[in-house]
Amino acid sequence: MAIDVEGAGPVSGLLQRASDAHALFVLAPGAGAGMRHPFLAELSRNLAARGIATLRYQFPYMERNSRRPDPPALCHAAVRGAVSAARRLEPRLPLIAGGKSFGGRMTSQAQAAAPLAGVGGLAFLGFPLHPPKQPSIARAEHLHRVEVPMLFIQGSRDEFAQMALLLPLIERLGARARLALLAEADHSFRARSGRSDMQVQAELMEALADWLRTLPPMSLRGL
Repeated sequence: MAIDVEGAGPVSGLLQRASDAHALFVLAPGAGAGMRHPFLAELSRNLAARGIATLRYQFPYMERNSRRPDPPALCHAAVRGAVSAARRLEPRLPLIAGGKSFGGRMTSQAQAAAPLAGVGGLAFLGFPLHPPKQPSIARAEHLHRVEVPMLFIQGSRDEFAQMALLLPLIERLGARARLALLAEADHSFRARSGRSDMQVQAELMEALADWLRTLPPMSLRGL
């Protein structure tokens, strides 16, 4: 399917429907991957089994087979285009938005700039708080302007988010932020020791499903 992006033309999208779906996750990919990355494909299949549909999509630079990410404004336009497409395709389903690493950060920036219509919460799969070995919270400043519930699913060994910085950030964001910390998982949600990748991924999916159950129905529907 094609998703219209203002200022860039159409990009590709993939809708994974779910039987008895109770939500639709507008899911953006990480910077070095695309919507067909095996992690996102497997995640979408497993979420569908839990009643969560997904709409995956490309950023414009991915559509051009470029390695250089687009300027943030263009990425934000892609997020908005994908959300609009999701509302059109599944108008009865509550929406959440977010994504893997870069995709989650671009979604949060778009939401902070102007609320995404109909989106009742944001879910981040490995929020990239800072580059590896460059600890900082500068990338998090905009999160204080996000007013919908946020879920941070992070590996305890994620080199893009030092716990000494992430934990105080979650506390400062207050009741609207929730952290699901996956023991021994890295930024790609691979198990570094003592656990299997399958165990980590099952915990990730359960964390997302559990968070969805906590969202107020009216908030989730963006009413």
